[in-house]
Amino acid sequence: MKMAPIAVTPPVEQEPTDKLTVNGIEQGLNQTTPSLLDLQPISNGLSDIITKGAINGTKISNGTATPLAELDASLLTTTYTTSPRSVPAQGSPEASSSSVCTDHMIQAKWTASHGWHAPSLQPYGPLSLMPTASCLHYATECFEGMKLYRGFDGKLRLFRPELNCNRMLLSTNRIALPAFAPQELLKLVVKLCATDGAKWLPRDRAGSFLYIRPTMIASDAALGVQRPKEALLFIILTVFPKMDDIPTGMRLLASKDDMVRAWPGGFGYAKVGANYGPSLVAQGEARGMGYNQILWLFGEDCTVTEAGASNFFVVWRTEEGKVQLVTAPLGDRIILDGVTRRSVLELARSRLTAGNEGLEAIEIVERKFTMLEVEEAVKQGRIMEAFAAGTAFFVAPVSHIHFRGKGLDIPMSEGVSGKYTKTIKEWLRGIMWGNEQHEWGYVVEDEGK
Repeated sequence: MKMAPIAVTPPVEQEPTDKLTVNGIEQGLNQTTPSLLDLQPISNGLSDIITKGAINGTKISNGTATPLAELDASLLTTTYTTSPRSVPAQGSPEASSSSVCTDHMIQAKWTASHGWHAPSLQPYGPLSLMPTASCLHYATECFEGMKLYRGFDGKLRLFRPELNCNRMLLSTNRIALPAFAPQELLKLVVKLCATDGAKWLPRDRAGSFLYIRPTMIASDAALGVQRPKEALLFIILTVFPKMDDIPTGMRLLASKDDMVRAWPGGFGYAKVGANYGPSLVAQGEARGMGYNQILWLFGEDCTVTEAGASNFFVVWRTEEGKVQLVTAPLGDRIILDGVTRRSVLELARSRLTAGNEGLEAIEIVERKFTMLEVEEAVKQGRIMEAFAAGTAFFVAPVSHIHFRGKGLDIPMSEGVSGKYTKTIKEWLRGIMWGNEQHEWGYVVEDEGK
Protein backbone atom coordinates (compact mmCIF):
# COMPACT_ATOMS: atom_id res chain seq x y z
CA MET A 1 0.00 0.00 0.00
CA LYS A 2 1.41 3.37 -1.00
CA MET A 3 1.25 5.89 1.79
CA ALA A 4 1.58 9.65 1.68
CA PRO A 5 4.43 11.22 3.67
CA ILE A 6 3.57 12.07 7.24
CA ALA A 7 3.76 15.71 8.20
CA VAL A 8 5.37 16.06 11.62
CA THR A 9 3.03 18.54 13.26
CA PRO A 10 4.08 20.46 16.40
CA PRO A 11 1.30 20.13 18.97
CA VAL A 12 1.85 23.64 20.39
CA GLU A 13 3.42 26.87 19.27
CA GLN A 14 5.13 27.97 22.49
CA GLU A 15 8.88 27.89 22.79
CA PRO A 16 10.19 25.61 25.56
CA THR A 17 11.82 27.10 28.63
CA ASP A 18 14.03 24.17 29.65
CA LYS A 19 16.88 24.51 27.17
CA LEU A 20 18.83 21.70 28.81
CA THR A 21 16.08 19.25 27.85
CA VAL A 22 15.87 20.68 24.34
CA ASN A 23 19.60 20.26 23.83
CA GLY A 24 19.50 16.70 25.15
CA ILE A 25 16.64 15.77 22.82
CA GLU A 26 18.39 17.36 19.86
CA GLN A 27 21.52 15.37 20.61
CA GLY A 28 19.53 12.15 20.78
CA LEU A 29 17.90 12.84 17.42
CA ASN A 30 21.21 13.63 15.79
CA GLN A 31 22.69 10.40 17.10
CA THR A 32 19.89 8.03 16.07
CA THR A 33 17.90 9.13 13.01
CA PRO A 34 19.69 11.68 10.84
CA SER A 35 16.98 11.65 8.16
CA LEU A 36 14.77 13.58 10.58
CA LEU A 37 17.14 16.50 10.20
CA ASP A 38 15.39 17.29 6.93
CA LEU A 39 11.92 17.40 8.50
CA GLN A 40 10.20 20.36 10.10
CA PRO A 41 10.28 20.70 13.93
CA ILE A 42 8.87 17.63 15.59
CA SER A 43 7.46 18.14 19.00
CA ASN A 44 6.01 20.46 21.56
CA GLY A 45 7.16 23.68 19.96
CA LEU A 46 10.83 22.59 20.03
CA SER A 47 11.68 24.79 17.07
CA ASP A 48 15.42 24.20 17.37
CA ILE A 49 15.20 20.46 17.97
CA ILE A 50 16.42 19.65 14.46
CA THR A 51 19.12 21.67 12.74
CA LYS A 52 19.69 21.06 9.05
CA GLY A 53 23.24 20.23 8.20
CA ALA A 54 24.05 18.39 11.43
CA ILE A 55 26.37 15.47 10.80
CA ASN A 56 25.78 13.27 13.81
CA GLY A 57 23.83 10.01 13.75
CA THR A 58 26.90 8.10 12.60
CA LYS A 59 29.17 5.32 13.70
CA ILE A 60 32.90 5.04 13.06
CA SER A 61 34.13 2.00 11.14
CA ASN A 62 37.83 1.74 10.22
CA GLY A 63 38.17 5.45 10.68
CA THR A 64 35.28 6.24 8.32
CA ALA A 65 31.96 7.69 9.45
CA THR A 66 28.92 5.69 8.27
CA PRO A 67 25.27 6.37 9.06
CA LEU A 68 23.46 4.29 11.64
CA ALA A 69 20.74 2.09 10.14
CA GLU A 70 17.31 3.69 10.37
CA LEU A 71 13.99 1.96 10.97
CA ASP A 72 12.91 0.49 7.62
CA ALA A 73 9.58 -1.31 7.32
CA SER A 74 10.52 -2.69 3.89
CA LEU A 75 13.03 -5.00 5.61
CA LEU A 76 10.28 -6.72 7.62
CA THR A 77 10.64 -10.48 7.93
CA THR A 78 7.52 -12.58 8.45
CA THR A 79 6.91 -15.76 10.44
CA TYR A 80 3.26 -16.75 10.85
CA THR A 81 2.04 -18.65 13.90
CA THR A 82 1.47 -22.40 13.79
CA SER A 83 -0.63 -22.24 16.97
CA PRO A 84 -3.49 -19.81 16.33
CA ARG A 85 -5.11 -18.25 19.38
CA SER A 86 -8.87 -18.34 20.03
CA VAL A 87 -10.91 -15.17 19.59
CA PRO A 88 -12.97 -14.61 22.77
CA ALA A 89 -16.69 -14.07 22.56
CA GLN A 90 -17.86 -10.48 22.74
CA GLY A 91 -18.80 -9.43 26.26
CA SER A 92 -17.09 -12.44 27.85
CA PRO A 93 -14.87 -12.07 30.94
CA GLU A 94 -11.93 -13.06 28.76
CA ALA A 95 -12.67 -10.25 26.31
CA SER A 96 -12.99 -7.77 29.18
CA SER A 97 -9.68 -8.75 30.81
CA SER A 98 -7.56 -6.55 28.48
CA SER A 99 -4.98 -9.35 28.45
CA VAL A 100 -5.91 -11.32 25.31
CA CYS A 101 -3.72 -10.44 22.33
CA THR A 102 -3.95 -11.49 18.70
CA ASP A 103 -1.85 -14.14 16.97
CA HIS A 104 1.08 -11.95 15.97
CA MET A 105 3.27 -9.07 17.09
CA ILE A 106 5.98 -6.95 15.54
CA GLN A 107 9.43 -6.36 17.01
CA ALA A 108 12.41 -4.24 15.98
CA LYS A 109 15.71 -3.98 17.85
CA TRP A 110 17.98 -0.94 18.03
CA THR A 111 21.60 -0.88 19.14
CA ALA A 112 23.97 2.05 19.48
CA SER A 113 26.58 0.29 17.35
CA HIS A 114 24.29 -0.55 14.41
CA GLY A 115 21.09 1.47 14.65
CA TRP A 116 17.81 -0.21 13.73
CA HIS A 117 17.88 -3.89 12.85
CA ALA A 118 15.35 -5.43 10.45
CA PRO A 119 11.88 -5.60 12.05
CA SER A 120 10.01 -8.90 12.25
CA LEU A 121 6.38 -9.99 12.29
CA GLN A 122 6.22 -13.10 14.46
CA PRO A 123 3.90 -15.13 16.69
CA TYR A 124 2.76 -13.31 19.81
CA GLY A 125 4.76 -14.35 22.85
CA PRO A 126 6.94 -13.32 25.79
CA LEU A 127 9.85 -10.91 25.59
CA SER A 128 13.31 -11.84 26.78
CA LEU A 129 14.92 -9.27 29.08
CA MET A 130 17.84 -9.36 31.48
CA PRO A 131 17.05 -8.44 35.11
CA THR A 132 19.36 -5.44 34.70
CA ALA A 133 17.43 -4.06 31.70
CA SER A 134 17.25 -0.28 31.82
CA CYS A 135 13.45 -0.16 31.49
CA LEU A 136 13.03 -2.19 34.67
CA HIS A 137 15.04 0.24 36.76
CA TYR A 138 14.86 3.70 35.22
CA ALA A 139 11.43 3.88 33.54
CA THR A 140 13.00 4.19 30.08
CA GLU A 141 9.75 3.22 28.36
CA CYS A 142 7.07 4.89 26.29
CA PHE A 143 4.02 3.79 24.32
CA GLU A 144 1.04 4.80 22.22
CA GLY A 145 -2.65 3.96 22.39
CA MET A 146 -4.56 3.45 19.13
CA LYS A 147 -7.53 1.44 17.90
CA LEU A 148 -8.32 -0.66 14.85
CA TYR A 149 -12.02 -0.38 13.96
CA ARG A 150 -14.27 -2.71 11.97
CA GLY A 151 -16.55 -0.32 10.14
CA PHE A 152 -20.23 -0.75 9.38
CA ASP A 153 -19.20 -0.68 5.72
CA GLY A 154 -17.08 -3.80 6.29
CA LYS A 155 -13.73 -2.01 6.16
CA LEU A 156 -10.93 -1.92 8.72
CA ARG A 157 -9.84 1.57 9.75
CA LEU A 158 -7.34 3.43 11.86
CA PHE A 159 -8.16 6.91 13.14
CA ARG A 160 -5.57 9.59 12.35
CA PRO A 161 -2.69 7.15 12.97
CA GLU A 162 -0.03 9.58 11.77
CA LEU A 163 -0.67 11.71 14.87
CA ASN A 164 0.04 8.76 17.16
CA CYS A 165 3.25 7.92 15.29
CA ASN A 166 4.42 11.53 15.52
CA ARG A 167 3.61 11.64 19.22
CA MET A 168 5.50 8.43 19.89
CA LEU A 169 8.56 10.02 18.33
CA LEU A 170 8.08 12.93 20.73
CA SER A 171 7.92 10.50 23.67
CA THR A 172 11.01 8.51 22.65
CA ASN A 173 12.93 11.76 22.37
CA ARG A 174 11.90 12.81 25.88
CA ILE A 175 12.80 9.48 27.46
CA ALA A 176 16.27 9.11 25.81
CA LEU A 177 15.18 6.32 23.46
CA PRO A 178 16.18 6.17 19.78
CA ALA A 179 14.35 8.17 17.14
CA PHE A 180 12.71 6.79 14.00
CA ALA A 181 10.85 8.04 10.95
CA PRO A 182 7.14 8.10 11.95
CA GLN A 183 5.97 6.80 8.56
CA GLU A 184 8.00 3.62 9.08
CA LEU A 185 6.26 2.98 12.40
CA LEU A 186 2.91 3.53 10.68
CA LYS A 187 3.77 0.96 7.99
CA LEU A 188 4.53 -1.59 10.71
CA VAL A 189 1.28 -0.84 12.54
CA VAL A 190 -0.66 -1.22 9.29
CA LYS A 191 1.05 -4.55 8.52
CA LEU A 192 0.11 -6.05 11.88
CA CYS A 193 -3.47 -4.79 11.57
CA ALA A 194 -3.75 -6.17 8.04
CA THR A 195 -2.43 -9.55 9.20
CA ASP A 196 -4.67 -10.13 12.22
CA GLY A 197 -7.62 -7.83 11.52
CA ALA A 198 -9.76 -10.19 9.44
CA LYS A 199 -9.79 -12.95 12.05
CA TRP A 200 -10.00 -10.86 15.22
CA LEU A 201 -12.42 -8.24 13.85
CA PRO A 202 -14.64 -10.30 11.54
CA ARG A 203 -17.18 -8.56 9.35
CA ASP A 204 -20.05 -9.72 11.54
CA ARG A 205 -18.60 -7.65 14.40
CA ALA A 206 -19.11 -4.24 12.81
CA GLY A 207 -18.75 -1.47 15.38
CA SER A 208 -16.07 -3.31 17.36
CA PHE A 209 -12.37 -2.58 17.73
CA LEU A 210 -8.97 -3.84 18.84
CA TYR A 211 -6.57 -1.79 20.93
CA ILE A 212 -3.14 -1.16 19.37
CA ARG A 213 -0.16 -0.73 21.67
CA PRO A 214 3.13 0.34 20.05
CA THR A 215 5.77 0.37 22.77
CA MET A 216 9.48 1.11 23.03
CA ILE A 217 11.60 -0.01 25.97
CA ALA A 218 15.27 0.29 26.79
CA SER A 219 16.54 -3.29 26.83
CA ASP A 220 20.14 -2.31 27.59
CA ALA A 221 21.39 -4.91 30.09
CA ALA A 222 23.65 -2.55 32.04
CA LEU A 223 22.84 -0.86 35.32
CA GLY A 224 23.62 2.83 35.48
CA VAL A 225 21.73 6.06 34.95
CA GLN A 226 22.72 6.76 31.36
CA ARG A 227 21.32 6.95 27.85
CA PRO A 228 20.47 3.35 26.82
CA LYS A 229 22.61 1.64 24.19
CA GLU A 230 19.94 -0.90 23.25
CA ALA A 231 16.18 -0.63 22.76
CA LEU A 232 13.25 -2.73 21.59
CA LEU A 233 10.21 -1.53 19.68
CA PHE A 234 7.20 -3.84 19.70
CA ILE A 235 3.59 -3.59 18.56
CA ILE A 236 0.69 -5.72 19.82
CA LEU A 237 -3.09 -5.88 19.25
CA THR A 238 -5.28 -6.46 22.30
CA VAL A 239 -8.94 -7.30 22.82
CA PHE A 240 -10.20 -4.35 24.84
CA PRO A 241 -13.57 -3.53 26.44
CA LYS A 242 -15.64 -0.42 25.69
CA MET A 243 -15.12 2.12 28.46
CA ASP A 244 -17.36 5.02 27.45
CA ASP A 245 -20.73 3.41 28.19
CA ILE A 246 -21.31 4.56 31.77
CA PRO A 247 -25.12 5.00 32.01
CA THR A 248 -24.97 7.45 34.89
CA GLY A 249 -21.96 9.36 33.52
CA MET A 250 -18.43 9.50 34.87
CA ARG A 251 -17.96 10.50 38.50
CA LEU A 252 -14.69 12.34 39.09
CA LEU A 253 -12.79 12.94 42.33
CA ALA A 254 -10.72 16.14 42.18
CA SER A 255 -7.14 15.51 43.27
CA LYS A 256 -5.89 16.74 46.62
CA ASP A 257 -3.12 19.23 47.31
CA ASP A 258 -0.63 16.49 48.22
CA MET A 259 -0.48 14.91 44.75
CA VAL A 260 -0.01 16.21 41.21
CA ARG A 261 0.19 14.32 37.94
CA ALA A 262 2.56 16.61 36.01
CA TRP A 263 4.31 19.97 36.28
CA PRO A 264 5.85 22.62 33.99
CA GLY A 265 9.22 21.52 32.67
CA GLY A 266 8.37 17.87 33.31
CA PHE A 267 7.13 15.17 30.94
CA GLY A 268 3.35 15.29 31.24
CA TYR A 269 3.10 15.95 27.50
CA ALA A 270 4.89 12.69 26.61
CA LYS A 271 3.25 9.27 26.75
CA VAL A 272 5.81 7.66 29.03
CA GLY A 273 5.12 5.01 31.63
CA ALA A 274 6.48 7.27 34.37
CA ASN A 275 3.34 9.41 34.00
CA TYR A 276 1.02 6.55 34.88
CA GLY A 277 2.48 4.36 37.62
CA PRO A 278 2.59 7.14 40.26
CA SER A 279 -1.04 8.02 39.55
CA LEU A 280 -2.36 4.58 40.47
CA VAL A 281 -2.48 5.29 44.23
CA ALA A 282 -4.84 8.23 43.74
CA GLN A 283 -6.83 6.34 41.11
CA GLY A 284 -7.27 3.40 43.48
CA GLU A 285 -8.42 5.75 46.22
CA ALA A 286 -10.96 7.32 43.87
CA ARG A 287 -12.40 3.99 42.77
CA GLY A 288 -12.56 2.80 46.34
CA MET A 289 -14.78 5.80 47.08
CA GLY A 290 -17.09 5.10 44.15
CA TYR A 291 -15.57 7.44 41.57
CA ASN A 292 -14.43 6.45 38.07
CA GLN A 293 -11.33 8.63 37.75
CA ILE A 294 -9.26 11.38 39.33
CA LEU A 295 -9.68 14.91 37.99
CA TRP A 296 -6.10 16.14 38.16
CA LEU A 297 -5.62 19.69 39.46
CA PHE A 298 -2.42 21.71 39.60
CA GLY A 299 -1.24 24.56 41.84
CA GLU A 300 -2.78 26.55 44.65
CA ASP A 301 -5.51 27.87 42.38
CA CYS A 302 -6.61 24.29 41.49
CA THR A 303 -6.04 24.59 37.75
CA VAL A 304 -7.88 21.81 35.88
CA THR A 305 -5.64 19.56 33.75
CA GLU A 306 -6.79 16.00 32.90
CA ALA A 307 -9.41 13.45 33.94
CA GLY A 308 -7.51 10.25 34.69
CA ALA A 309 -5.56 9.60 31.49
CA SER A 310 -8.02 11.57 29.35
CA ASN A 311 -8.37 15.21 28.37
CA PHE A 312 -11.18 17.11 30.10
CA PHE A 313 -13.76 19.48 28.58
CA VAL A 314 -16.54 21.63 30.00
CA VAL A 315 -19.38 23.35 28.17
CA TRP A 316 -20.66 26.38 30.03
CA ARG A 317 -22.41 29.66 29.48
CA THR A 318 -20.35 32.72 30.34
CA GLU A 319 -21.76 35.48 32.50
CA GLU A 320 -22.15 37.44 29.26
CA GLY A 321 -24.31 34.68 27.81
CA LYS A 322 -21.90 33.01 25.36
CA VAL A 323 -21.73 29.21 25.16
CA GLN A 324 -18.14 27.98 25.35
CA LEU A 325 -16.37 24.64 24.97
CA VAL A 326 -13.35 24.97 27.27
CA THR A 327 -10.33 22.72 27.75
CA ALA A 328 -6.85 23.15 29.20
CA PRO A 329 -4.11 24.48 26.87
CA LEU A 330 -0.94 22.67 25.84
CA GLY A 331 1.50 25.51 26.45
CA ASP A 332 2.82 24.45 29.86
CA ARG A 333 3.34 20.88 28.63
CA ILE A 334 1.40 19.53 31.59
CA ILE A 335 -1.20 17.64 29.58
CA LEU A 336 -1.07 15.19 26.71
CA ASP A 337 -1.76 16.41 23.19
CA GLY A 338 -4.50 13.83 22.79
CA VAL A 339 -5.53 12.72 19.31
CA THR A 340 -9.17 12.62 20.45
CA ARG A 341 -8.73 16.05 22.08
CA ARG A 342 -7.35 17.53 18.89
CA SER A 343 -10.15 15.95 16.85
CA VAL A 344 -12.88 17.23 19.19
CA LEU A 345 -11.52 20.76 18.90
CA GLU A 346 -11.18 20.62 15.12
CA LEU A 347 -14.69 19.24 14.62
CA ALA A 348 -16.16 21.80 17.02
CA ARG A 349 -14.38 24.66 15.27
CA SER A 350 -15.51 23.54 11.83
CA ARG A 351 -19.08 22.49 12.68
CA LEU A 352 -20.30 24.22 15.84
CA THR A 353 -19.04 27.81 15.88
CA ALA A 354 -22.04 28.89 13.77
CA GLY A 355 -24.45 26.42 15.36
CA ASN A 356 -25.46 23.04 13.96
CA GLU A 357 -28.27 20.49 14.22
CA GLY A 358 -30.35 22.67 16.53
CA LEU A 359 -27.38 23.49 18.76
CA GLU A 360 -26.55 27.04 19.75
CA ALA A 361 -23.33 28.47 18.28
CA ILE A 362 -20.37 27.74 20.52
CA GLU A 363 -17.03 29.42 21.17
CA ILE A 364 -13.97 27.12 21.35
CA VAL A 365 -11.55 28.11 24.11
CA GLU A 366 -8.19 26.60 25.09
CA ARG A 367 -7.13 28.31 28.31
CA LYS A 368 -6.26 27.69 31.91
CA PHE A 369 -9.32 27.39 34.11
CA THR A 370 -9.77 26.38 37.72
CA MET A 371 -12.11 24.22 39.74
CA LEU A 372 -13.18 27.39 41.52
CA GLU A 373 -14.52 28.62 38.18
CA VAL A 374 -16.28 25.32 37.61
CA GLU A 375 -17.74 25.43 41.12
CA GLU A 376 -19.02 28.97 40.60
CA ALA A 377 -20.55 28.05 37.24
CA VAL A 378 -22.37 25.12 38.87
CA LYS A 379 -23.71 27.38 41.62
CA GLN A 380 -24.95 29.89 39.06
CA GLY A 381 -26.49 27.24 36.82
CA ARG A 382 -24.15 28.07 33.93
CA ILE A 383 -22.57 24.60 33.57
CA MET A 384 -24.21 22.80 30.66
CA GLU A 385 -22.16 19.59 30.41
CA ALA A 386 -18.67 18.09 30.72
CA PHE A 387 -16.84 15.11 29.26
CA ALA A 388 -13.53 13.29 29.16
CA ALA A 389 -11.92 12.41 25.81
CA GLY A 390 -9.18 9.92 24.97
CA THR A 391 -8.51 6.75 23.02
CA ALA A 392 -9.44 4.37 25.85
CA PHE A 393 -12.51 6.18 27.23
CA PHE A 394 -13.40 7.70 23.83
CA VAL A 395 -15.88 10.49 24.70
CA ALA A 396 -17.30 9.85 28.17
CA PRO A 397 -19.89 12.25 29.67
CA VAL A 398 -19.21 13.48 33.22
CA SER A 399 -22.13 13.73 35.64
CA HIS A 400 -20.47 14.53 38.97
CA ILE A 401 -17.26 16.05 40.38
CA HIS A 402 -16.27 15.86 44.05
CA PHE A 403 -14.20 18.91 45.02
CA ARG A 404 -13.03 19.88 48.52
CA GLY A 405 -15.75 17.94 50.28
CA LYS A 406 -18.52 19.13 47.98
CA GLY A 407 -20.37 17.26 45.26
CA LEU A 408 -20.92 19.18 42.04
CA ASP A 409 -23.60 17.74 39.77
CA ILE A 410 -23.09 18.25 36.04
CA PRO A 411 -26.24 18.31 33.84
CA MET A 412 -26.79 15.61 31.22
CA SER A 413 -29.65 17.03 29.18
CA GLU A 414 -29.92 13.97 26.92
CA GLY A 415 -30.26 11.55 29.84
CA VAL A 416 -26.88 9.83 29.41
CA SER A 417 -25.04 12.78 27.90
CA GLY A 418 -25.17 16.47 27.13
CA LYS A 419 -26.28 17.68 23.68
CA TYR A 420 -22.86 18.88 22.53
CA THR A 421 -21.13 15.81 23.92
CA LYS A 422 -23.59 13.52 22.16
CA THR A 423 -23.22 15.33 18.83
CA ILE A 424 -19.41 15.37 18.86
CA LYS A 425 -19.30 11.73 19.90
CA GLU A 426 -21.62 10.73 17.06
CA TRP A 427 -19.50 12.61 14.54
CA LEU A 428 -16.32 10.89 15.73
CA ARG A 429 -18.00 7.48 15.82
CA GLY A 430 -19.22 8.00 12.25
CA ILE A 431 -15.68 8.69 11.02
CA MET A 432 -14.12 5.82 12.95
CA TRP A 433 -16.65 3.20 11.83
CA GLY A 434 -17.11 4.40 8.26
CA ASN A 435 -20.56 5.94 8.40
CA GLU A 436 -18.92 9.17 7.25
CA GLN A 437 -16.22 9.05 4.60
CA HIS A 438 -13.53 11.33 6.03
CA GLU A 439 -9.80 11.87 5.58
CA TRP A 440 -9.24 10.97 9.23
CA GLY A 441 -10.35 7.39 8.58
CA TYR A 442 -7.32 5.41 7.37
CA VAL A 443 -8.48 2.25 5.58
CA VAL A 444 -6.45 -0.94 6.15
CA GLU A 445 -6.68 -3.72 3.58
CA ASP A 446 -6.92 -6.91 5.65
CA GLU A 447 -4.86 -9.85 4.48
CA GLY A 448 -6.75 -12.50 6.42
CA LYS A 449 -3.73 -14.59 7.41
